[in-house]
Amino acid sequence: MTAALLPLFADLRDRPVLVVGGGQVAARKVEALLHAGARVRVGAPALGPALHAAAEAGTIEWLRGGFHPGWLDTPAWLVVAASGERAIDRDVARAAHAQCRLVQVVGDPQASSFHLPLVIERGALQIALSSGGHAPAVARHLRRWLESLLDHSWGGLVALFARRDAAIRARHPDAPARRRFLDAQLAVPLPRLLRQRRQADAQTWLDTQLAHSASAPRGSVTLVGAGPGDPGLLTLAALRAMNEADVILHDRLVSGPVLALARQGAERIEVGKSASGRSTHQDDIHALMLAHARAGRRVVRLKGGDPFVFGRGGEELEFLRDHAIPYEVVPGITAAVACAAYAGIPLTHRDHAQSVRLVTAHCRDSLDTLDWNALARERQTLAFYMGVGALDTLQERLLAGGRGAGTAFALVENGSRPEQRVVIGQLGELARVARQHAVGSPALLILGDVAALAPSLHWFGAPPLGEPPSLPAKPGDATLAHAA
Repeated sequence: MTAALLPLFADLRDRPVLVVGGGQVAARKVEALLHAGARVRVGAPALGPALHAAAEAGTIEWLRGGFHPGWLDTPAWLVVAASGERAIDRDVARAAHAQCRLVQVVGDPQASSFHLPLVIERGALQIALSSGGHAPAVARHLRRWLESLLDHSWGGLVALFARRDAAIRARHPDAPARRRFLDAQLAVPLPRLLRQRRQADAQTWLDTQLAHSASAPRGSVTLVGAGPGDPGLLTLAALRAMNEADVILHDRLVSGPVLALARQGAERIEVGKSASGRSTHQDDIHALMLAHARAGRRVVRLKGGDPFVFGRGGEELEFLRDHAIPYEVVPGITAAVACAAYAGIPLTHRDHAQSVRLVTAHCRDSLDTLDWNALARERQTLAFYMGVGALDTLQERLLAGGRGAGTAFALVENGSRPEQRVVIGQLGELARVARQHAVGSPALLILGDVAALAPSLHWFGAPPLGEPPSLPAKPGDATLAHAA
């Protein structure tokens, strides 16, 4: 896998840069470099009209002739190879790499060590877009879209905050408090005043808000449901909370792509629980929430699925209430709903299941408290959480309660994630089939006639594994067949 590029905003004011090539592509690169204030030397046998005019005006220095490695003996912070001749550009790249210079070979990402991105500018605010040199059309399309969304007021906001930076830091020396103050100013009316080009009114508003703002931050905790793993299933409220967080206490199974959407500067602390291996005790999680909130930080307690479905969210709210910590809850898509949907299994179906039960199979104590006769009834769907380690027991007790051995099941492993697997079969073979396919945690067990729909309604990831169970006849089918 190719390593990710590190985005950089380089200060090139009055710093030398070498561009090899004299055509239109080189001219576009030179234009961007001159805009950044660089001192540009262009090496080429001949120059196109734009570059020739720049050389005549003394805006650039022209090195006449074909490329020579000696051109790099003169200092250059960056090198751009844009001759249009692959062999020449590769020679430039080799010479630049030998001297530890950053080099872009236009149209040749493998030979490049940096890329000049597409840029959206709103005053001092810059947004750089790069496809790593592989698909510039995608970056151009995205730039057009962003250009239509971002008006001039964003540059005005940056300039206004910069003018009052010292006063804001003096009033709010604590970083979380300062960030909250600035975030609050991004709400109306400040952006609206700048859109209306009422700069004086905007500055008066900011000064008034600064004079009356409290310097001591008040901490809080937000319980956020992260869903089963696909970051596309996060709610807008979850994204907002994650991007306002100072501290994120996250479960072990919260996916990397979900965590990557959180505010970059937020402190991330794993507080996961595991049936085997290292676990964080619930009392320790309570203590962490309390300590960070009392220190004035905004804490996000990030949980897989939904906080109130086998997530101990109720216990955590009770603790926060008892300690007078402000809190709120952002629901998430629970595993039963998401895993069933991504496996093509409707949890309810007019012909096969009129109800659904969510059941935890985390430990033997919880299994001993269940009404197995009720769970064994037909025409309902069972969704067992955390049951991979108890499949033998689940199979035994459901059969003993009267559920038919031919009842369909589906085990959804890593539901909604790229590595999702779905294993199907019949209840009488549940434990054996799971061992055969080495099903591991996290996995959700869906039991009921609707699970037999997985092969025909499959749409995400690899097709289901195992023998497809037969789907029971719809009510009335027998009557219709007899009438025929």
